[in-house]
Amino acid sequence: MKKNLYLFLFVFALLLVIFQYVNSKNIIEKYETDITSLKENESTYQNRIVELEDENLDLLYFNLENNDDALSYFERDGYDTTELIPFLSDELYRLNEAKGEHPLVPYASMTDRKMLINKVRLLNHKWIIADFSDGDYWGEMLLTYEITENRELKFKVVESLLYPPQQ
Repeated sequence: MKKNLYLFLFVFALLLVIFQYVNSKNIIEKYETDITSLKENESTYQNRIVELEDENLDLLYFNLENNDDALSYFERDGYDTTELIPFLSDELYRLNEAKGEHPLVPYASMTDRKMLINKVRLLNHKWIIADFSDGDYWGEMLLTYEITENRELKFKVVESLLYPPQQ
């Protein structure tokens, strides 16, 4: 009887070891497939990050803040560009507060609302592109600007367009 008990315990221990071996092997294989999958995802995401960085650089190409030549133009005249760039945008937005029609938008509003400048992009030390709208009608315009010797800011509309309304 003692022999049968030892044999039973030996077989039980052997089955337990086999079970643990198979279970551990399955767990390790699952971890390996998960790691492989995650590495592939990481590679895909890294490639997408590079693509987005390139796209971002393309979008920043026509931007005063990233144009060293345009910034040096202002710095030669003694302007602090960190204060000047927000000032230029603020002055355009401040014109939205003018009484009556907007002084720069070359189109009169066809609704009871006023045409307002919504978005401004400073392209370089001479040009600005702006988006305007009255809520129903919208358009864009290309402006030139200059700062006179008296440090006055002057805007001039070079070209503009008004999009047809979409129904």
